Amino acid sequence: METSKNLELALKYLNKNFDRFVEELSDYAKIPSVSAKGFPPETLEASAQWTAKRMEQSGLENVEILRVKKAPPYIYGDWLHAKDAPTLLLYAHHDVQPPGRPQKWLSKPFEPQVRQGRLYGRGVVDDKAGGMMHLAALEAVLKTSGKLPLNIKFIVEGEEETGSHHLSEFLKKYQKQLQSDVMILTDTANLQEGTPSITYSLRGIVDACIEVRTLDHPVHSGMWGGPGRDALSVLIEILARLWKANGQIAIEGIYQDILPPSQEEKKALASLPFKEESFRQQLGLVPSMAFSGEKDYSVYERIWTRPTLSVLAIDAPRIQETTNQLVEWAQAKVSMRIVHGMDPQKSLKQLCDFLAKDPPLGAQVTVHPGAAGEAWHTKPQGPAFEAAQRALKKGYGQEAVLIGCGGSIPFVRPLTEAFGGIPALLIGLEDPLCQAHGENESLSLSDWKKGMDSAVHLYFEKFV
Repeated sequence: METSKNLELALKYLNKNFDRFVEELSDYAKIPSVSAKGFPPETLEASAQWTAKRMEQSGLENVEILRVKKAPPYIYGDWLHAKDAPTLLLYAHHDVQPPGRPQKWLSKPFEPQVRQGRLYGRGVVDDKAGGMMHLAALEAVLKTSGKLPLNIKFIVEGEEETGSHHLSEFLKKYQKQLQSDVMILTDTANLQEGTPSITYSLRGIVDACIEVRTLDHPVHSGMWGGPGRDALSVLIEILARLWKANGQIAIEGIYQDILPPSQEEKKALASLPFKEESFRQQLGLVPSMAFSGEKDYSVYERIWTRPTLSVLAIDAPRIQETTNQLVEWAQAKVSMRIVHGMDPQKSLKQLCDFLAKDPPLGAQVTVHPGAAGEAWHTKPQGPAFEAAQRALKKGYGQEAVLIGCGGSIPFVRPLTEAFGGIPALLIGLEDPLCQAHGENESLSLSDWKKGMDSAVHLYFEKFV
């Protein structure tokens, strides 16, 4: 009876204070806490201080800023008074992506604005809304009942958007302090707006930069073109080798180690709703453009269970700056998403070896290996996943679906392994319209409220 009353009071509190929570999230997102190189570290410090203060306001205790040498600040808080109850570790991050191209934003990236039920601004959904969702839910329970039905540890990272490079060092230093029974990570997506989703697989990532040099200086294209070859066309020729005509990656052996989805997973994937017209619109495909990738696999399978290659950038003269010259040098960044079973170091070597092999006409080719992050996969079974599905159904009024994610979250595997393989519930707020990492990033305020309600329900569920 007490549990039911406490739950009802917390939900009413969320409803009454929701407008204030929107204002607070807007204030949070005004802090330009970009962790990428070239941006001032002072903004990350300001964001950390804001987060710590907000943790205290929510009723969390032992709030402190945890530091690792040369890493942006982490923030920690807890509430540990629920005797004989499990401990839930909440994870979010307070750093954000660079703002991108100012002319593409409809409103200023660090001046959040509500339009048609969505809050627009850099970091509003990735991932400040995730952190604030739980801070609001915790506040609602603690301010109305004075206690939680379980123990909470909350960690907010400051370098997720740049690859969590100091995570292993951080875990080595603070592992004992963070030890928990179940983990919830807020930095994932829903299949579509209004459909609660639990992510059980993530692709990994490897990337490399390739440099091509054909001359020791630029030369006149008319006087020397023919026997002389520009570096940019050689680079394009190399990049074009990466794909077969059927959409597969042409790197030999790249598919060898993939662990395919089980029959149960395939059945679940096939049951997910998919509307091609909506998907094309969300993706932003031009009308004449067909889907790329392996045609023997569904769209969701291509995104979640198959490796893909992308050319992310090319350094070469801008058209406005060109003259009739053969350019002597060009560079490109190539990224490959890897899947369950693929070893990141092996995949990185395969990519680099392929790019460097047999350079056209003997051009000088140098390949610089970059990131090598693992894929992650878990079986979404057991008491923790069942509790999450019940809570999401209550909060959203709709059954939760199990999905994969084509993106990478580097910290998931190290975090879960550091605590003995505890269950990891990836429950986030992004949706196909949110433009995370792009201009006009936005959050569905309706889903944010449903996420808060779900979080409160989840605290009162049985995890073990």
